[in-house]
Amino acid sequence: MADITDHEIAEFDQANGSGRTPVVFVHGLWLLPTSWDRWRTVFEKAGYVTLAPGWPDDPETVEEAKEHPEVFAHKTIGEIADHFEDVIGKLTQKPVVIGHSFGGLLTQILAGRGCSAVSVAIDPAPFRGVLPLPISALRAATPVIGNPANRGRAVPLTYEQFRYGFANAVSEEEAEELYATFSVPGSGAPVFQAASANLNPWTEARSTRRTLSAGRC
Repeated sequence: MADITDHEIAEFDQANGSGRTPVVFVHGLWLLPTSWDRWRTVFEKAGYVTLAPGWPDDPETVEEAKEHPEVFAHKTIGEIADHFEDVIGKLTQKPVVIGHSFGGLLTQILAGRGCSAVSVAIDPAPFRGVLPLPISALRAATPVIGNPANRGRAVPLTYEQFRYGFANAVSEEEAEELYATFSVPGSGAPVFQAASANLNPWTEARSTRRTLSAGRC
């Protein structure tokens, strides 16, 4: 499991000392924690203290991520969920957890582990037991599942793929700005895990309560 960064430790120490309700944002594939910056501003103004931990080994910046995409490869749903469980366990009160896409799936997994007081999963990736699979979801996943070798790779999105999946309701100009500002390569492994969840009884893509280990949530 990746270590918690010094920046994350400082943020959690600040949150614990603030006395305010913590809100933890969980990003999805093809993004970094900075994708939540505008949301964090809104919630901070509303009186919450916010945190946006990275996935294991997330680079600090989009530029670093594009220079070293290999750091994203092989990251699995279970590994990422365990990392967030460990990180959230550093808080002195259970937080609100908000996640989008694969971050939404992780949010539901963390809720099942008893890590949150409130959970908001925005357009979450499907877990085991969710049978309908919209055509739009298949199309969004095609850049990864279209090549089985991508399971062990970090896969970037083209601008057209990013616009379809993330920026289809904004202008071309704004979509281009969002792509340049936020898009990074993403691990192929979670996409294959979600795609095969209903065929694999041992899948990590599931939202179930389990016995919590000491020192975590």
